[in-house]
Amino acid sequence: MTLTTAQLTISLDGFLAGPDQTLDQPLGLGGEAMHGWMFADERTEVDERWREHLARPRDAYVMGRNMFGPVRGPWSSYDGEWRGWWGEEPPYHAPVFVLTHHEHEPIEMAGGTTFHFVTDGFDAALARARSVGNGDVLVAGGASVVRQALAAGELDELRLEIAPVLLGTGERIFDPTTMANGLEVLAAEHSPLATHVHYRVVR
Repeated sequence: MTLTTAQLTISLDGFLAGPDQTLDQPLGLGGEAMHGWMFADERTEVDERWREHLARPRDAYVMGRNMFGPVRGPWSSYDGEWRGWWGEEPPYHAPVFVLTHHEHEPIEMAGGTTFHFVTDGFDAALARARSVGNGDVLVAGGASVVRQALAAGELDELRLEIAPVLLGTGERIFDPTTMANGLEVLAAEHSPLATHVHYRVVR
């Protein structure tokens, strides 16, 4: 049985990233402040448990072009060859299908990660990801790809780490295209750095 999930950190006012995402600020203005639950030197047991779930192995991943890199448009817009934010051994260790309007040859990295670039839309990327292993797929982000998964009725579960941060503007996870879905709470925990909620997506 395939399982398609997403696990994301959002601000209290519903933004996945702040405005003005750049190479120096990939999460946009104020976005880094949301991720203390993941990167703080002293995480609580609750934060650590949800962090471990995010890091567990999947068969494949789907992500958007803007999550893979900071520049939109032709790949020639990059200064040199861009290979993602994560160094020579990204944390995925599995195929990653990147949505883009611009063709690119696959990029094979250390540790079993290969980025495949898909130009024929979300449905095609998800189908390719589900064909790997048992079809355990994480929609890794960003906001646009998660919205597409929700709008298409293809997301089974959603985990949100809701940080006590207000961004005011930026990249929203929910918009009118996602409103056909309901969310049933399966589990919830909190720490001083985030409220962690596990939902089943009701379609």
